[in-house]
Amino acid sequence: MVLSMSAFAAAVTFASAGLVSGERPAAPPATEVRPVTDTLHGVPITDPYRWLEGDAKGEMTPDVATWTDAQNAHTRAVLDNLPGRKALEERLGRLMQMGSVSAPGMAGNRYFFTKREGTQNQAIVYVRDQHNGPDRVLLNPNTLDASGLVTISWTSPSQDGRLLAFGMYRAGDENSTLYLMDVDSGRWLADEIPGKVNSVSWLPDGTGFFYQRLADVSDPYSAQIKFHRVGTHHRQDPLLFRQFTKQENEQLATTWGPFFYTSRDGRWGVLGYWTSTSDNDLWIVDMDRWFRTGGPAGTGEFVKQPVMVGKKGRSFGGIVGDTMYLQTTVDAPSGRVLAVDLNNPAQQRVLIPERTDAVLESVSLARGLLVASYTKDVVSRMELFGLDGTPLGEVPLPGLGSAGVSVSDDRTEAFVSYTSFNEPPSIYRVDLAKPAERALWARPETPADPSIAEVKQVFFTSTDGTRVPMFIVHRKGLSLSGDNPTILYGYGGFNASESPFFSPTLFTWLEDGGVYAVANIRGGGEYGDAWHRAGQLGNKQNVFDDFASAAQWLIDNKYTRSERLGIVGGSNGGLLTGAMVAQRPELFAAAISAVPLLDMLRYQDFLMARYWVPEYGSAEDPEAFKWLRAYSPYHNIRPGVKYPAVLLTAGENDTRVHPLHARKMAALLQASTASDPARRPVLLWVDRDAGHGAGKPLNLRIRDAADSRIFFMWQLGMLEGK
Repeated sequence: MVLSMSAFAAAVTFASAGLVSGERPAAPPATEVRPVTDTLHGVPITDPYRWLEGDAKGEMTPDVATWTDAQNAHTRAVLDNLPGRKALEERLGRLMQMGSVSAPGMAGNRYFFTKREGTQNQAIVYVRDQHNGPDRVLLNPNTLDASGLVTISWTSPSQDGRLLAFGMYRAGDENSTLYLMDVDSGRWLADEIPGKVNSVSWLPDGTGFFYQRLADVSDPYSAQIKFHRVGTHHRQDPLLFRQFTKQENEQLATTWGPFFYTSRDGRWGVLGYWTSTSDNDLWIVDMDRWFRTGGPAGTGEFVKQPVMVGKKGRSFGGIVGDTMYLQTTVDAPSGRVLAVDLNNPAQQRVLIPERTDAVLESVSLARGLLVASYTKDVVSRMELFGLDGTPLGEVPLPGLGSAGVSVSDDRTEAFVSYTSFNEPPSIYRVDLAKPAERALWARPETPADPSIAEVKQVFFTSTDGTRVPMFIVHRKGLSLSGDNPTILYGYGGFNASESPFFSPTLFTWLEDGGVYAVANIRGGGEYGDAWHRAGQLGNKQNVFDDFASAAQWLIDNKYTRSERLGIVGGSNGGLLTGAMVAQRPELFAAAISAVPLLDMLRYQDFLMARYWVPEYGSAEDPEAFKWLRAYSPYHNIRPGVKYPAVLLTAGENDTRVHPLHARKMAALLQASTASDPARRPVLLWVDRDAGHGAGKPLNLRIRDAADSRIFFMWQLGMLEGK
């Protein structure tokens, strides 16, 4: 559903208009009430602001555009006139110029990676012909669009590194068009495939590739798997698999469709299909048979055999020879690895058993090795195994933080990425045959001093007695006076784990006496599938109870008090903070709800949200209606309640979560709150040049960061006397 939430939290926590002179307005513009009443399962539901959804298809109408402009102008007038706003934006801007670099992907003798430096709006794609050789620019989106709104969303080199497929979109809409480049010359080829293209898997000889796309970018149920022969028009590409329709399969895919990839030798294809946000089906396809029967011509026999179908759990697998090394949570909520004989896929044996003390996050194939990435209490560890399952020891990490690995199954060379709240992102080159030896490959210069930070992991007890972890970051030597301004972040959904991350702007918050906390609440993947399922569907209230318990723990343990506590979340996390506003308005002073889901009775009717019915349920179902109605933030706002200050943000080009949620919630809260609108305002910012958040240029990210930070500083009492 979302971006990397750790990256999102870094952006919103710690940014176009210029500064507006004069007094801050006391009240937002008025919103016309145009009630519409629906009856769901015998219950009348009145929506006073249905018109803010736009037309019947959710498209912007002139009156909604006028209303949005007025709300945006009001928000700018408030936030831009707060004391110290301009200085804060300059301060954060300097920190956000910290560069970034990705771990390289290896293909042939080449290394492909992205890097952003200084004031560059977007990351640039580079290649090296050897790991310590000179960098060569392949793709610079900053020269393609002066506004900085063009984004390179993904890259996929052919196995020999001769060709590069890449995706590109504009203004955050995430509808990537595929292009091809000759790496030697840097020349773009004529091949071009529109339709939110992703998941490219190359043939061994680089003459073609398989890919995933939407036949119609406005219809998330038009997902396809196709094959493209280099040098041909995409209209000639044969269809291998398409999204099921509701009539064909009650279990529609989630996220945005099926996925497909092949083994390195091209002998086997792996087809997957999501049946919920926790579960997927997996098949194997004999690609030799497909080619023999005329596959590229569209006549090939694309026959799939089940590997793991109709089961509860997630399954993925890398292939060596005729063996699939299957990472799965089927009958193993914390994950295990099975060896599958692809000539007889029903023949499966346990290679790496499930553990009770750690969660298996991923398994990667290197030459003759399996690299297993685990988390234990949300901290990364890596272990090596032989292809027969023999344990071969750990890959040592620099500390307690978050780690990832980039490998290729034709070599033991690997690149390990590592970061933590007080450790800047670093990439190490490692030979997995000698894992204890590592060499720093890249680390951006850090404009902050990480040594000032103290990081703790604590555990609190939720409403039902569940033990939940939380990270707390603050300046060393901070006095626990019960009066420290504190930001609490959470997500709690889609099996996404909130692991430690580095944000340079966090350190100005710490320098100013602030505390930052991340609650690893249920609904995420921190403790495997069971942790996720405990926070989805009818268990969603557990997520909100966990988060409220985290806030109460911070208060009880003298980190802060309600008047100095702010909460933040985005997307599914925006639903979380919206629910907290509705359920526990007395617990905190301010909330940021970014690109949120808030009307949970109608969310499934817009954009790609029906894919998330397996996560939340749908009001179309009588049982799900009961729990959705009970917590839907938009339907639980009550007039006359003193609500905290709220900043709602949305992207006009969002293809995931419709901005109607933020619009309607802003109007309802503005009309309902008994709080002084000059002191505890409800503000709305709808970014006309953004989507769900991915791909924003640096200048807009700086603006957003300054908006969020100054809002919290104001509401948590840090601007008093300024």
